[in-house]
Amino acid sequence: MTHVSSLPPERIHPALWRASQLARGQGGYLPSGYAELNNELPGNGWPQGQLTEILLPQIGTAELSLLKPALSQLDGRPIVLLTPPYVPQALAFACTGLQSSQLIWIRCQKHVDALWAAEQVLRNSSCGALLFWTSSIRSEALRRLHLAAQSSETLFFLMRDMRAAQQASPAPLRLSVQTSQYGLELGILKRRGSQRDAPLALHVPDHPYLYAYAHPGKEKLATNYGNLPTTVDSRSPAFTPA
Repeated sequence: MTHVSSLPPERIHPALWRASQLARGQGGYLPSGYAELNNELPGNGWPQGQLTEILLPQIGTAELSLLKPALSQLDGRPIVLLTPPYVPQALAFACTGLQSSQLIWIRCQKHVDALWAAEQVLRNSSCGALLFWTSSIRSEALRRLHLAAQSSETLFFLMRDMRAAQQASPAPLRLSVQTSQYGLELGILKRRGSQRDAPLALHVPDHPYLYAYAHPGKEKLATNYGNLPTTVDSRSPAFTPA
């Protein structure tokens, strides 16, 4: 008879793990597309049916570069872009292997409408991924969305400002992401398992721009989708062939 103390913690309960190991919770996981990142994520990939927070110094700079390898594995399931900071570029998404018919772009004038839309998408459970950009969100709304996510197998990413790192969150996984000379630099702020203090460097291949920009001749284009004021440089190409 095996003594209880000799059993792996996850055999006793899925929510248990040793402090020296990465945990694997209930639900599915989707490979991130980066082997070095998979090694640092519980379950060796992005969790499905859970809230994952992506914190950025400037929203709209790096998140799609990080997530597009995983999004391309969704076998044609819908991908919801909720209040993105810029206009999504459908042709550029197509060059990454995604079909434009997969994309559902939702704009909301009020923050409360965006929260309602996010919850409905998660509870419907028919979409492969929900990417939600927000400038601010209360802790009770975070808990509500995380609870809604657990009733689905949807990849759920919430993009927030880096300053939110100091705020408490129910998200089991929180990453900071910023661009570097050779790709992306990730900080693992929270995960189920041992802590990683050093940032993780990811090499990101050249890719098409995934947002549309201003028309030629205009220096700047200001947009305001879902109460997310942004300014983008119009001299960057809106689309680069693969």
